[in-house]
Amino acid sequence: QAQLVESGGGSVQAGDSLRLSCAASGRTLGAYAMGWFRQAPGKDREFVGGISWTGPFTYYVTYADSVKGRFTLSRDNAKNTLYLQMNRLKPEDTAVYYCAVGKGSAASSREADFGSWGQGTQVTISS
Repeated sequence: QAQLVESGGGSVQAGDSLRLSCAASGRTLGAYAMGWFRQAPGKDREFVGGISWTGPFTYYVTYADSVKGRFTLSRDNAKNTLYLQMNRLKPEDTAVYYCAVGKGSAASSREADFGSWGQGTQVTISS
C-alpha cells in the first residue's frame, strides 16, 4: 500500500495561489488514478479533482464544479508525485486537503474508489 504525504498548505488571502504536492512511497503510482479531496470544518469530505492513467503519456482529468477553471491537477510519475495548483482561492476553499491513490486506473470522484490516503494538509483562505 502506498504511503502519501501532502505538503504546500498554508494560510493565504483570497485571490492568492497555492500549490499542493503529494509525494508517494511504497508503490509506483504510474498506472493508478489519483485524486484530491477536501474537508471543511463541520462538513463531509468532498471530491476536488481526479486524474486517471490511460497510457504512458495520456491522462484524463476531472474536477468538481466548484474548482473548475481555478484548480489544476498534474502528476509526475518519475517523481511519484501528484500536484494541485490552486489559483484565485476563495474563503470557501478553506479545508484540509487530502490526496489519495485509486484502486484502479480510472479517474473517479467516489471515495470508495480510492485505497490509500494521506494525512492531509490545511489550507486557510482569509477574505
